[in-house]
Amino acid sequence: MSVEFFLRLVGMGVLGFGGLQLGLQLATLVGEPASEIWALLTALVGALTGLVLTPYVTTRPVRLVKDYLAELPAQQLVSGVVGLIIGLIVAALVSLPMSLLPTPYNAILPVIAAVVFGYFGTAILSMRRRDVFDMIRSLFPGSDGTLDDGGLTASRQVLLDTSVIIDGRVSDISQTGFIMGPMIVPRFVLNELQHIADSNDMLRRQRGRRGLDILRKLQQDSLVPVRITDMDVEGYHSVDEKLIMLAKRLRCAIVTNDFNLNRIAELQGVLVLNINDLANAVKTVYLPGEEMSVHVIQEGREQGQGVAYLDDGTMVVIEQGRDFIDQDLSVKVTKVLQTAAGRMIFSKPRHIE
Repeated sequence: MSVEFFLRLVGMGVLGFGGLQLGLQLATLVGEPASEIWALLTALVGALTGLVLTPYVTTRPVRLVKDYLAELPAQQLVSGVVGLIIGLIVAALVSLPMSLLPTPYNAILPVIAAVVFGYFGTAILSMRRRDVFDMIRSLFPGSDGTLDDGGLTASRQVLLDTSVIIDGRVSDISQTGFIMGPMIVPRFVLNELQHIADSNDMLRRQRGRRGLDILRKLQQDSLVPVRITDMDVEGYHSVDEKLIMLAKRLRCAIVTNDFNLNRIAELQGVLVLNINDLANAVKTVYLPGEEMSVHVIQEGREQGQGVAYLDDGTMVVIEQGRDFIDQDLSVKVTKVLQTAAGRMIFSKPRHIE
């Protein structure tokens, strides 16, 4: 039996009994001999009223308040509670001299003072919550990701953007220990992922669902905490702008593989950890003259060329390698070229000097 149904039965019984008593009183006042009929009618009306209206004065308001508190940002909720406490303390101090006033002012004015000061304490601290939290952070430098003199994050917490979650490699990186602080996912990034997952375009929908799966995997398997935060940045609409401003406020780094976000964040002095840069940095280094074994899979752009790929995705262009397609071949490195798209290796078959 649900709570709402139980409360409906209780309301029906209470108002039905109240209607019964009301009917008997009305029959007595008007001198109606058939008082049982009056009592039965009013009891039925009371029971019906209780059955229908009870949820609207019990469970429905509680559910609305619960949903509102669930969507309320944590900073605003804490600020409101602290402001209410401060307002009530001030009201209690003011009520002491008010209690010495003559009746009925000594009873009415303290109640009014509690309501007024409680309201203003809650409203003022909620409106200025960001300034209050920034002031608290300034008293404890380095406790929540503030920058040290060298420009590095002290707590090492990082913000994750939408593209790096969808990419998925951050899940593997998080299990290696290279990310040493909490990974923060703002609510607006989660909302963007949800929006992509609900897209009518099949490709975008698959990317969004992959991002949600990766985020769930991060929460389960990551060596460091993965937290969803309700912190938002007012006055900005795009997710990239909000990420940059939030990173400035928290003084932490952004983990991304978005080239545009990377450049804009660097211009504004925000530290960026780019997954693509990390992938390029850890690729195996081959020098001219070294030998390797590759599997030729296709022909290249130039006549006679063959193309192979290493395990990390590096393209190997093989001079005179066209005749060895679908074969394993030992090659000697002739040149290594670093491009914006990654590293390319030029080589030739080892038996050709």
